[in-house]
Amino acid sequence: MDMVCIDSGRWGRSLSCSCQRVSAPIDAGGVVGKVKKMVDLVGVSVGVECINFYAKMSKSGALDLASGVGGKIEKKQVLSAVQKYAKYHVCHGGDEDERKANYTDMVNKYYDLVTSFYEYGWGESFHFAPSLLLGLKKGQKVLDVGCGIGGPMREIARFRQLCNVSSCFVQIYLDVLENLQELNRTAGVDKTCNLVKVDFMKMPFADNTFDGIFAIEATCHAPNVCDCYAEIFRVLKPGQCFAAYEWCITDYFDPMNQEHQRIKAEVELGNGLPDIRSMRECLEALKLAGFEVICEKDAAADSPLPWYLPLDKKHFSLNNFRVTACGRFITRNMVKTLESLGLAPEGSQRVQAFLEQAADALVEGGRKGIFTPMYFFLAKKPHDS
Repeated sequence: MDMVCIDSGRWGRSLSCSCQRVSAPIDAGGVVGKVKKMVDLVGVSVGVECINFYAKMSKSGALDLASGVGGKIEKKQVLSAVQKYAKYHVCHGGDEDERKANYTDMVNKYYDLVTSFYEYGWGESFHFAPSLLLGLKKGQKVLDVGCGIGGPMREIARFRQLCNVSSCFVQIYLDVLENLQELNRTAGVDKTCNLVKVDFMKMPFADNTFDGIFAIEATCHAPNVCDCYAEIFRVLKPGQCFAAYEWCITDYFDPMNQEHQRIKAEVELGNGLPDIRSMRECLEALKLAGFEVICEKDAAADSPLPWYLPLDKKHFSLNNFRVTACGRFITRNMVKTLESLGLAPEGSQRVQAFLEQAADALVEGGRKGIFTPMYFFLAKKPHDS
């Protein structure tokens, strides 16, 4: 299975993409026939994933965190990069149009600044891949839109015993690329996972290239969801499927409610988002792109565990200690000490602060039911497209 992974998204990446090849085409008819039953299990799967999430403790240490802050940005320029990034957002006087117009700069700055924090807190546990819903088999060529540090790509390659997985990135830098290659070698999939550089808004692939496409909390970084889905539609083969998790506001979000607006703005600031669109907007964009929507639901709505549990500082877990209130306190003071000693660049504390603020906003949004990171859909490109 060839898998291309385009990364523009969640939990530790720059704008990019990853790709995988399997040996037989996706049985789209079989998927369509079974998916309505399978999608009811998505919420249960999410609960299981949350449990597994705790077991994957980060191996990144304090010095890894300190040396990684800023990514490719020169250490002396980290503070100014933090300031410029912050000014894109409502919390600091920015506006949505400016974020969308400069989405590449905004998202790349964001992941340069935060990836070492994510790896410190979560390790590789950023995402979980919906391979069962796509029915992936050997010999197929699959696109992962937004691969991050490649966790789902490697999981699919191992679980499905796939081959020739390629990951594509936009403006990814040499140190990040080398890190991904090392992670692939450690996982034993370096012979089957290849890394390529690309932007999922302007992909260089020919029409009708892929047998399946998935995106996990990544296309939320797109400045225009209609254009993004249209580009995904273009490179997907007719009769094949696109599955995704989107970050969305729910029907409970009230745009006239100042508290709701504050929560939304803090989530956007802490997660590199140009805007958080509604589930209805995503659904309409799929249809405008030409997809047939097989199923769609907020997978968090009936999950046995709250999706925000790993972020809730009131929830204590030894396995996930670094994101508890006590763990955050230690991290906060550790970053302060490292910055004061010159081991971490100036601006590191500000990055840690807006990430912590965003985590609290996510928990608030989840508790109020106004935000979900797990709007799931499965859509098919018609055979006659």
